[in-house]
Amino acid sequence: MAMKPVVIRFFAPVIDATVNALMSAVDQKMKQGIKDFIILISSPGGSVDHGLSAYNYLKGLPASITTHNFGSVDSIGIVLYCAGSKRLSVPQARFLFHGVSAQFRGEQNLDEKLLEERLKGLRIDMENIAKVIAANTGKSAKDVTDAMLERITLNPEEAQSWGLVHEIKSELFEAGSEVIAIQAQQQPLPQLPKL
Repeated sequence: MAMKPVVIRFFAPVIDATVNALMSAVDQKMKQGIKDFIILISSPGGSVDHGLSAYNYLKGLPASITTHNFGSVDSIGIVLYCAGSKRLSVPQARFLFHGVSAQFRGEQNLDEKLLEERLKGLRIDMENIAKVIAANTGKSAKDVTDAMLERITLNPEEAQSWGLVHEIKSELFEAGSEVIAIQAQQQPLPQLPKL
């Protein structure tokens, strides 16, 4: 009897903790002989570095990866989504493209060289994101960069015509599949006074 794919539900921003949890879950299951994964993704995006690392890691594995947008895949989440050799989306979903930005903290002093370095880093991040999406959709890197700069949002049908989505499908996985949840840590709710 063939083993069912392991399902990983990535309902989280793309940050160090969530990407590490994703890679660890895949590593652990691969050690158990699992070679087939479905990664359900709904993410507001996050860190370019972590998104590109997760993409390269998943793409380079000797495993079958299916990604499935079950809500909203935004920003660098699209790069993570592109790691699937088969890419699915529920009918009520979206994909949001936008450019990259740099954060400046407080009263940080930036000289000309540091600003040039930051700008070069942003350009390389944009280029790398565009290359990944272009390689997986058949679009040109310029088309992808233009979409990012225009901040376009695609519904599943538009994403399918773009080559981003292979199939629109409501069913996420088979009954009885193992599901591993990855989410950002929630802050505990403050205790309300008892009445």
